Amino acid sequence: MHRIYNIGIHIYAYAIRVVSLVNTKAKLWVKGRKHSFESLASHCKPNDKIIWFHCASLGEFEQGRTLIELIKKNKPDYKILLSFFSPSGYEIRKNYPMADLVCYLPHDTPHNVKRFFSIVHPEYIFFIKYEFWFNYIQEAYKRNIPLYYVSAIFREKQWLFSFYAKWYRKQLSKASYFFTQNETSKLLLNRIGIHQCEVYGDTRFDTVAALSKQSDPIIERFSANKPLMIAGSTWLEDEKILSKVIHSYDYKWIIVPHEIGDKHLTQMRELFAKFACLFYTKITSDTDITDSKVLIIDKIGILRYLYHYASMAYIGGGFGKGIHNTLEAATYGLPVIFGPNYKRFQEACDLIDRQAAFSIQEAKDLNLILHKLLHDNTFYRQASKEAKDYVNTRKGSSEKIFSFVFKK
Repeated sequence: MHRIYNIGIHIYAYAIRVVSLVNTKAKLWVKGRKHSFESLASHCKPNDKIIWFHCASLGEFEQGRTLIELIKKNKPDYKILLSFFSPSGYEIRKNYPMADLVCYLPHDTPHNVKRFFSIVHPEYIFFIKYEFWFNYIQEAYKRNIPLYYVSAIFREKQWLFSFYAKWYRKQLSKASYFFTQNETSKLLLNRIGIHQCEVYGDTRFDTVAALSKQSDPIIERFSANKPLMIAGSTWLEDEKILSKVIHSYDYKWIIVPHEIGDKHLTQMRELFAKFACLFYTKITSDTDITDSKVLIIDKIGILRYLYHYASMAYIGGGFGKGIHNTLEAATYGLPVIFGPNYKRFQEACDLIDRQAAFSIQEAKDLNLILHKLLHDNTFYRQASKEAKDYVNTRKGSSEKIFSFVFKK
């Protein structure tokens, strides 16, 4: 099985190289890995004490961010290495000041892994959520380097628990400890013979709870003291639904698409043209924005800092593979609305149960819940309180993990 796994890694890497000929994201994925080892060698010296964090993408980085900063503050003699699998994480956080080096993760082949460890020689390893790279896990185990899974979450129907995954489960058992998000994940691990685990909650709550309000002159000009709705991490299917309800309310809308490629932005321009839509990066001090009802944020990395301007939030992705981050909105006490594909996300289910979040199937549903939230003040205040309380009562996981690992 190990040989099959390694062949699969080689095939995957080759396929990405082929796709990179026509796909920008894949091109970044390939280009970013060309000089990974040279960069590692220039930053990692033999006597350096290194703690390595690995994240799949931006969402996982935000999940581990508070723990990274806690370690940096309390263990200043260690260097922090931060690696990403995806360009959507690396390209946005490659200049993250709390890491001494940010890089792409070299492909999980035996040769790459041995080379990586010989250069980096980490003393501690943290994999965020569920990055299962089995050669890296195996090499850490061989070298007796503690490897921790942070905010790990598992589901019964996950491939790891299928009949053909026995070898993978054996490799997974070589991790030092799993800090799981919930009891279900812990019990699933116990069922396959992994007992070095405990429920520590989701470290994302620490990150979102620490968000500070930042002023944005463009947003303040756009709102002109009128109430705002915000739609974050939207896809075209979300935007089509939004376009059918915007005219019904005397609110202004900020729409933050998940992808800001030219094709998608053109589609958005056509979809929201009747609302005199504007693009964030095109606004100057001379731009007349008084008649615009829709502002499209064509800039990556600022969504989390915009939620505090809004009264409620729509979160995209629910008509595709799954919704995006709901907690960044909830931390400001915003009732949250999203599409039907949310059940894989514990926080979304919890917010639904608390009536702080609401799922829709079509534009008619969105209209109904918006009308209820806007016209029933008691209902709105309760939803807002439940959202904020949900985040505030779940803080502290990062501090607990830090204390466990470093025996504070």
